[in-house]
Formats: sequence, C-alpha cells, structure tokens
Amino acid sequence: MLSTTAPRGRMRRVTDQEPNRPMPVLDDISKRIIAQLQEDGRRAYATIGKAVGLSEAAVRQRVQRLSDAGVIQIVAVSDPLQVGLFRQAMIAVTVDGPLQPVADALTAMDEISYVVECAGRYDILCEAVCTDDEALLNLASNRLRTLPGVRHAEIMVYLKLRKQTYKWSTR
Repeated sequence: MLSTTAPRGRMRRVTDQEPNRPMPVLDDISKRIIAQLQEDGRRAYATIGKAVGLSEAAVRQRVQRLSDAGVIQIVAVSDPLQVGLFRQAMIAVTVDGPLQPVADALTAMDEISYVVECAGRYDILCEAVCTDDEALLNLASNRLRTLPGVRHAEIMVYLKLRKQTYKWSTR
C-alpha cells in the first residue's frame, strides 16, 4: 500500500492493484516528522511539533495520516537474541513459474520476517528468524523447499549481525 500527498498535505491511499501507481510524495514537514520518529519512536508529539513548527494536534494528525496510508509504522524493534530467537538466516530462492504464489506462501510463514521479489541470480530473498538450528532446518526442509514452484533455496546463516538500522533518509 502506497500513498501520495493530495492538496493541503492530505494523504490518499493507492493500492498495489493500480497500474503505474505514483510513488509517495511527502512535503518537507512530513519528512521531518518521520526523521524525528526514526530517532525516537516514543518522542512526544509536542516535542516533534516544536522541532518542525507545528502544534501537537497537527503532528498527531499527520502521524495518523502517514500511518493510515502505510508510509510509516510505529513498532517496537526487538533484538532477536534477547527474546530467544537465536538463529537468523537470509534465504535466496529460485522459482520455476510465477513468483507471487511462492512469495505469498513465504509471507504467510511466521518465521519469515522479510520477503522481496528481486532480479538477478535469485527470484526471492527472505529473512528467517528462528529459535534455533532445528527450527531453521524444519522451516527450510519441510516447509520452504516443499513449496510448489521452489526450484532451489540457498540458506545463508547469520554468524554475526554487524548493522541493522531503520533510519532511512527522507531528504
């Protein structure tokens, strides 16, 4: 789900089914609000308002519109190791036939946290976050590799996570 800015900063919803859908267009204030929330997702709307030159109520409305439009999500990001998920892996999948059914099946799996259809050597990249090696083995052998259309799945186990960030520039 993407959105675009309509006149006066209002967001309108644009579905994935719309051909040639426009990319989101955000004004400078919305981008600055996003940057404030990326620094601290719990930052008070009044504090954000002072930083961007809006009232607390105006910031609250903008954040709600951005959230409703799917431009932002405000979530708690946990460290998998700290919550008992000790095995992570990137899985590169090669597909025979249409990608969407395989991507949809992967998206529905609880252990899969990220799915992207891509161009190049692989058709789909996804990230698995599991409790341990046995859970990853079960996911790969009994669920992923048995999906109709999956020709090959290469499992790349993470040994050490060096960087994970959710701060993308909005400028």
